[in-house]
Order: sequence, then C-alpha cells, then structure tokens
Amino acid sequence: MQGSTTSPSTGGTPSGARTPEPVTFLGLEFQPRTARQAARAIAARALGADSFWYVVTPNVDHMVRLQREEALGSLYDEADLILNDSRILELLARVEGIDLPASPGADIVQQLFEREVDSDEPVVVIGCTASEISALKARFGLSDVRWHDPPMGLRNKPEAVKAAAEFMARNPSRFHFLCVGSPQQEMVALAAKQLGNVQGVGLCCGASLDFLTGRTKRAPEWMRRFRLEWLHRLTSEPQRMFKRYLIDGPKIFGIWRQDRKRRRQAD
Repeated sequence: MQGSTTSPSTGGTPSGARTPEPVTFLGLEFQPRTARQAARAIAARALGADSFWYVVTPNVDHMVRLQREEALGSLYDEADLILNDSRILELLARVEGIDLPASPGADIVQQLFEREVDSDEPVVVIGCTASEISALKARFGLSDVRWHDPPMGLRNKPEAVKAAAEFMARNPSRFHFLCVGSPQQEMVALAAKQLGNVQGVGLCCGASLDFLTGRTKRAPEWMRRFRLEWLHRLTSEPQRMFKRYLIDGPKIFGIWRQDRKRRRQAD
C-alpha cells in the first residue's frame, strides 16, 4: 500500500499510547482502529496537509467485489489508510486470533462532523442530494459546503470521474466526503490523487451522509452491537439490498476459507 511521507498510523494517538500495527487480512493491509481513534488520526493528519491522501473503508460487499474484479485492487493499493467497515470481517479475523476492530464509516464521519470539522471551514461533498446538503448544513451549522453532484453511472464515465476530481482541486479543503458508492468513490479518490494538485483528505464513505441527514434510518445500537446492521438494511430496503446481503454477501465465508487455506499452505 502506498502512502505519503507522513504515516497515517502516527496521527491522533495519545502521548505514550502504542500505535497499532497494520493488520493484513484477506489481501488488504488494514489499520486496526476504533471509529474514534480513526477520526482522531484522520483529523490530526489533515491539519496543514498540502497534498491529497484518501481513506477507504471496505466491508463485506467490497471484499466480495474485489475477489470478482481483481482490477479494482489498485483503488485500495493506492489508499493511504484502510479501515475495516464490517463487524463480520471483525468476527472472521477474531477466529484467527487477529484484532481487527470494526470502525464503520458512518461512525467515523459522524465523529468528524461532531468533534473535528469547524462550522465555518470549507467542506467538499461529492454526491448526495440538495436536500441532504441542506440537512447536513442545518444539523452541524456548516456555512461553507461545496457540493458536486456527479451523473449516474459514474463508474463507466471516466470524464465525469475526472470532473469530480477537478472540482476537488478547485475547492481546497481539509475534508472531502466522497458519497457516490463503491467503487465509484474510490475511483474519484484515486483520480484526485493522480491529479497532484488536490489538498486534504478524501473519505470514501458511501451512505454515511444518508444516515447523518436522516435520508436513511440506521439500525438501532443493539442491532449493530450484535452484528445485525445488515438485517436492518435488508428489511428496510429489501429490493435494493436483497442481492447484496443474501446472494453476494455469504460468499465472504468461502473467500475467507480459501484465503486461510492458502496462507496455511504458504507457511
């Protein structure tokens, strides 16, 4: 994984605390952090950043897609910080004795807005709707949200991906929230990094702002604690989520078994 000269693992760690070592799991190098630790590290590194770097938060859906479309691997290889956005991945890692805490993107983004983002600083949002932007500004008292709404089918529109990255370049900000779904948001992040003139941090955060603005109702805390957030989303949006959670999602167990077997053979 390629990072910049300042390691993302050094920011936001209290004095005297041990910095968690990276964890390699299912082919990705994760930083094992809680959502609060991740938000603090991101905010600390974003201070005074004069170049662009980006954060990805893969979940089960991402991992299954990566197995199916290996060409997407570069989107994660070029990321500067990889965080685990899945309690299922956390559980599978635990079976192997690996500490990989879940740090959901929605929790990280909420922590950033509540604790780290100044109300009068510029904030860039790629994706979402006009009503969501209004709700976001109202909830957190934001006065300078710079919004770009890319077209549908972004993944197959390289010029639109480039346009989103160029919008980020024209609007320097500590925080760029990329909310166009995976792998589109990671494509925009990589394009922004390759431009070379974008500043700040890009957070590939999917539906995080949907939850914060009330467009989508998030699972109650008890369901999250018991790793049932997927069930809440499935019952809330059955037509949209059926394939993700009941057809594609279970493939993660086969991917995990194959990866575990391969690593044992390598040893």
